[in-house]
Amino acid sequence: MERYHELIKHIQEMETDFEKFYVKEQAAAGTRVRKGLNELKKLAQDIRLEIQEVKNKRKDG
Repeated sequence: MERYHELIKHIQEMETDFEKFYVKEQAAAGTRVRKGLNELKKLAQDIRLEIQEVKNKRKDG
């Protein structure tokens, strides 16, 4: 569950920049959102690999 909370926390941290970009139309916030999404993509990939590793360990033994 720790990884799930890590994902949620990351998304919540981006909320302000999403609002600044879409509501207040601040271009710089868009750059921060894109950076945050890229980090989220990396985090998701790391979690996917971790899940596969755990599944393989459970399968083997």
